[in-house]
Amino acid sequence: MGLPWAGQAASPPRPVGNDTVQRLTAYHFVLTSLPANTPGDAALYLVGSFNNWQPADARYRFRRQANGLFGLTLRTEQARLEYKVSRGSWAAIEGSGHGQVRANRLATRQQAQAGDVEVRVQSWEDLTGTFQFYSLYDLLLLFSCFQGVLLLIAIPSLQHANRAANRWLLWLLGLGAGCTLLTVISSDRTVANAYPQLTLVPDFIWFVYGPLFYGYIRRLLFNEAPRPRQWLQLVPAALQLLVYLPYFLLDSYEFQLRLVSHEAGLRAVLLTTGLVALLTNVGYWLASRRVIRDYTRQYEASVSYAQNLRYLTTVLGIQAVCLLLWSFLFGIVLASRWATFDVYTLVARNQALIWLVFSTLPYFLGYVVLHQPEIFRLVPVPADLGALPAGAAVAGVPVSAPMPVMAEVAGVAITEPLPALPRPPRPPGAPGSLDLPAAQATVAGYMRQHKPYLNPSLTIHELAMGLQLPPHVLSKVINEGFGQNFFDFVNSYRVDEFKQVMAAPQARQYTLLALALEVGFNSKTAFNRAFKKQTDQTPREYFSGIREE
Repeated sequence: MGLPWAGQAASPPRPVGNDTVQRLTAYHFVLTSLPANTPGDAALYLVGSFNNWQPADARYRFRRQANGLFGLTLRTEQARLEYKVSRGSWAAIEGSGHGQVRANRLATRQQAQAGDVEVRVQSWEDLTGTFQFYSLYDLLLLFSCFQGVLLLIAIPSLQHANRAANRWLLWLLGLGAGCTLLTVISSDRTVANAYPQLTLVPDFIWFVYGPLFYGYIRRLLFNEAPRPRQWLQLVPAALQLLVYLPYFLLDSYEFQLRLVSHEAGLRAVLLTTGLVALLTNVGYWLASRRVIRDYTRQYEASVSYAQNLRYLTTVLGIQAVCLLLWSFLFGIVLASRWATFDVYTLVARNQALIWLVFSTLPYFLGYVVLHQPEIFRLVPVPADLGALPAGAAVAGVPVSAPMPVMAEVAGVAITEPLPALPRPPRPPGAPGSLDLPAAQATVAGYMRQHKPYLNPSLTIHELAMGLQLPPHVLSKVINEGFGQNFFDFVNSYRVDEFKQVMAAPQARQYTLLALALEVGFNSKTAFNRAFKKQTDQTPREYFSGIREE
């Protein structure tokens, strides 16, 4: 069985008259190789678009030639033929190298005019052993399904944070594992012949995966509840079911015949549906990337510690590869209308590669969820701390209380209270306005004197409480006065502190990571990224250069 929506199906041959004899092309097929387990008395037939895919047509039986090989000459007006080799039935059709269903072969007029069309039969679907059937490709997909099932069991029992987001994740993992498993099962020779419609079922992931992943991202990062009409995003999947339904109701043999012959109606349905699905998934991918970028901007404006978004960008990267391969698939189909090449084999390999890349997603979606369950926490920033009533608290800290900050004495981290500083002065004659240079100097002096950046979990409203400034005013001072967001502003002080610590002789007995954690960084990745952003060098490159000087 071939891929029904790939390339052009050859039209049925017309009766040959005297006026068409000159236009006939002679295709001489030669079986140059047969599987070792081919029965000695087997009758071999050519089956294809030229005989309505009849697997035991006596007119197209191979005959043994003088050189010992089987050959057959076919004369037709068709410029391209789709075909396979059979032993007299669809159960005994040729298979791929590991015994699975293979794509239709393609012969062109140019090949026929150049010489013999050589055919190497790699296997027979009914004579393939079990261990030969399970190829490395199948095992990788099955292992991905197994991983998805393990995560479906482990996440609810082991992970108690982000429960609402994890429900979306469980649907994602279940959908991916189920469709991947069906892809492997439907390629089995027995299943493909008995239930050919099963090959259509994995297609329903096209219109479901994008909305689920987008909902998961919004729930995970912003804890956004589903909107009242969010179910409308599944309308395309329902329409796809309605379009596919007539094919599910067909007799299995009738559908199989339409599938292998690339029947025009079925091909048009699958091509159109696939193209709409591709465009839809590109839209969801762009929307998901925008959500992640919005979250990054918000947390960099309110917190000073890095959050692990790398795995989400990795997931987006894998999805982008799948979308590029999907687009390339349509490019192959489009190019086959003008260029002559084996489109069906290329499309089959492209589809296999898409599923193989897609099968890696459960590892990235599951690993961080199990190992870093509470990494996503946006800190709400009040509009104005000065407007809060007495006794109010922000992030659990009373407004009137001085901000605690980590300091270091003899290498031991301690907590000390910081005195509150007066608000930056306002210029006379401008009530309500901000004296930006004065406020900038006050903030810089506070950072140098009290070193609040040593606290690895420092947030903008904690710093604002120490300065007795509303958070939005402090944010304006940092953005306009220092030209940075809060995240980069605090980390710049940490980098400077790190340089000073490294200048001390006793620093040689500590690792770079240990010292980075002492000055307020919460991870090696955050330290390396901040250091290179400020110095254009990695820490090792920077300090190696200093020692050389």
